[in-house]
Amino acid sequence: MASNSTTKFFALSQSFSVSDIIVIGAYFLLNVAVGIWSSCRVSRNTLSGYFLAGRDMAWWPIGASLFASSEGSGLFIGLAGTGAAGGIAVAGFEWNVIRAIPSALPVSLSLSKIVTMPEYLGRRFGGERIRMYLSALSLMLSVFTKISTDLYSGALFVQVCLGWNLYLSTVLMLVVTALYTIAGGLAAVIYTDTLQTFVMIIGAIILTITAFNKIGGYSNLESVYLKAVPSKIIPNTTCHLPRSDAMHLFRDPVHGDLPWPGMTVGLTILATWYWCTDQVIVQRSLSAKNLSHAKGASIFASYLKMLPMIFIILPGMISRALYPDIVACVDPEECLKVCGAEVGCSNIAFPKLVIELMPSGLRGLMIAVMMAALMSSLTSIFNSSSTLFTMDIWKKYRRGASEKELLLVGRIVTVILVVISVVWIPILQSANSGQLYVYIQSVTSYLAPPVTAIFVMAIFWKRTNEAVIHTQTHAYNKQTLSEASLRLCTY
Repeated sequence: MASNSTTKFFALSQSFSVSDIIVIGAYFLLNVAVGIWSSCRVSRNTLSGYFLAGRDMAWWPIGASLFASSEGSGLFIGLAGTGAAGGIAVAGFEWNVIRAIPSALPVSLSLSKIVTMPEYLGRRFGGERIRMYLSALSLMLSVFTKISTDLYSGALFVQVCLGWNLYLSTVLMLVVTALYTIAGGLAAVIYTDTLQTFVMIIGAIILTITAFNKIGGYSNLESVYLKAVPSKIIPNTTCHLPRSDAMHLFRDPVHGDLPWPGMTVGLTILATWYWCTDQVIVQRSLSAKNLSHAKGASIFASYLKMLPMIFIILPGMISRALYPDIVACVDPEECLKVCGAEVGCSNIAFPKLVIELMPSGLRGLMIAVMMAALMSSLTSIFNSSSTLFTMDIWKKYRRGASEKELLLVGRIVTVILVVISVVWIPILQSANSGQLYVYIQSVTSYLAPPVTAIFVMAIFWKRTNEAVIHTQTHAYNKQTLSEASLRLCTY
């Protein structure tokens, strides 16, 4: 069965021209060049230089890196797929975070010279247990949710568009990302993320304009989308019908698939967790040269987060409207033939548009866009995970470790994460999800609220602590961090 589905994947791919190869090759070379250049801008032989880019980054590369780190290939595939399946309401996940990004929590922490979020909790609450717990939880989430979903979606795109061998394409991208992550640290990650943000936006604009021209403009989208019914349906069911509220951002609180109370209140908790407490995101703000640049980066990223609605979700809906038999299939046997998954093929909405609408050369650009999304997300996760392990776990048990040893451990952890990522590929192949973005949010919904609550208590209630404070040093640290955090209200 697996071989048959793979054959069908290959049947979807189109011929790969010389111009496509040139575009992808140029992208990889430019990516490596930017990584090498950025690695030479800061000292890679110090902890601050490697993990925090010397705390000398400007607002615009940090803002671009915040955007690129969150817009992994999982988001490209997942947002477009959920848009194809249910309409524009999923944009609430993107727009809701705009309220959370400008939060002053990362800014406040940058003033107290914290390197990791678990370190902040350890110093703030005066104990080590909560610090170790959050470090372990963050590492597990990085390996089994962030890396896994990005690798699956990136491999899915490459398979659909190119028919390349899954292992070859994934290992190639992992090797390139690992090279400049290990060599250059956070500075290389941020500057290459900036390049990848530019590539992603340009490619998405071209695809969106082409898709709207194909369907006849935005005015025709709703009517054509509501008629996008596959020819082969399941009798006595309505699962093949597009949602009547597809063009509604706020859905019914009782019968809606994404009810508006959850999208406005519940999502705020998720957004606060990810954008204010997750190490992958906060580490970029901590690298800012001063308070103004940290705040400017947050505002810049919030503007960029308005784009996915136009450049990812709407193209996903157009893909269903143009190719209902493929993107909107509901019959398990038919879906298995189309994309190798019985639960539906909405996840191929974005790559289907690329292979059908993009001419030679531009198709290569869009493939580079997806590789950029995958690589920018993976580099951020690799760098942040190595920081967590080195500073919160290794340093705790090796208190006398030299700076050279800690840097070496950070690089070794990155290599280990790359190996685990490759080993995880077979599991991802058998773990297809009907809507990838829904899966991602379902998992994080269980973990985000308690973590968010801990950080909110740390900021707004000075009397909160983990254990009895036995030393004046710990008491001083807790009081200092509480006062620094309470400065949130003034920003």
